[in-house]
Amino acid sequence: MTDPTDRPMGGGDEHLVQEAERIAVAIGRMFPGLCEVVLHDLRRPDHAIRAIENNLSGRQVGDPATELGLRRIADPDYPGVIQNYSNRFPDGRPAKSTSIGIKNAEGRYVAALCLNLDVSTLSPLALTLANLVATEVQPQGEVLETLRDRGDRELRSAIDSFAAQRSSTPRGLNRDQKSELVRQLHREGFFETRGSAQLIADQLGVSRATVYNYTKQPPLRAHDREQVHDEDQR
Repeated sequence: MTDPTDRPMGGGDEHLVQEAERIAVAIGRMFPGLCEVVLHDLRRPDHAIRAIENNLSGRQVGDPATELGLRRIADPDYPGVIQNYSNRFPDGRPAKSTSIGIKNAEGRYVAALCLNLDVSTLSPLALTLANLVATEVQPQGEVLETLRDRGDRELRSAIDSFAAQRSSTPRGLNRDQKSELVRQLHREGFFETRGSAQLIADQLGVSRATVYNYTKQPPLRAHDREQVHDEDQR
């Protein structure tokens, strides 16, 4: 789906974006219902989405740029290709995403071509499709972008799930586990939502200052975890 109106006219930058749009449409039609392909016009960050094929995220032409697009606008040295990073659609389905920045002759990002592959139907075939489903580590531990807003319900669910996997309640987690959980939530972008730190603190039974301190702590080594476990048993 493309937007035929309100497009900049003429110029080399526009030619680049038009060529990228043709590519986006072609790729999307090759993987119907499986891979969402989005072309962002970074010259118009408030209305960046110029074309979207196989709409799986519910976004529309004219919607604003994602966090990743804004980073490219602010920093021409930001990596041109971010490949195979973990993402998630609004309905919870896991996605594997790749984002390709497009620069003009002056070295400024003018567009980005983004592919969001729905891996929910492929996961059961992990033995034969492991390389396709696998995602890479988030660069420098930061969340690259979210395709939806993070609500309180999703945050509570993430906390409860983490605790349940360790046969515990959120407040019953030891300090090492609480620190690990907070760092995980930080990496996954939950701290972008207003009031999230206080909600996490309430769920874990700690202060908000402690929550922020956990985000700055490096992962504990095995020996340190044993010491924390011993202290928690006293």
